[in-house]
Amino acid sequence: MNEQDNMNEQLLEFFKALADANRLKIVGLLAQKDFSVEQMAEILGIGSSTVSHHLSRLSKAGLVSARAESYYNVYSLNVERLESLSKELLAKNKLPSITEDVDLDAYDQKVIKNYSNPDGTLKLIPTQQKKLFAILIFVAQKFEFGKKYSEKEVNQVLEKFHPDYAFLRRSLIDFKIMDREVSGGSYWLLDRQ
Repeated sequence: MNEQDNMNEQLLEFFKALADANRLKIVGLLAQKDFSVEQMAEILGIGSSTVSHHLSRLSKAGLVSARAESYYNVYSLNVERLESLSKELLAKNKLPSITEDVDLDAYDQKVIKNYSNPDGTLKLIPTQQKKLFAILIFVAQKFEFGKKYSEKEVNQVLEKFHPDYAFLRRSLIDFKIMDREVSGGSYWLLDRQ
């Protein structure tokens, strides 16, 4: 198992452990002080075997630990583990890596397929903003980054996609995919990074 798979497993285990109202209540109780199974069962109004089951799940995730006291096991919340897991697993720089094997362009490709003909021309221009944006990104690929185009050149490229090239041109500007001089003399692609 590679590091990414291991992180995904930990993340799943963490969320599964907390994905139950009674387990959340147990974590809340143990955040206040240590309790035995019997004490938690009485406080929560559920059976001892149910509490034990929940504690087992929380323990598997490393969130609780037990110590023997007399005839009972007393459970405590592993606050450090809870904090470190939540910081590590939910770190903004790590969450995107969960989707590394997902095709992020699948939606856009579906929109392009649905709205274009086999020759690449557009059947129609979508009215929904998200779909229109996908089409505009598709159309913008016909322009070269760093090159300036006259309005006539832009129109010539866009009319190959759809007769309403003026709408496409305005939309490219509105969606900040392209920019233009105030006079409209030249147009260019904006950096999408």
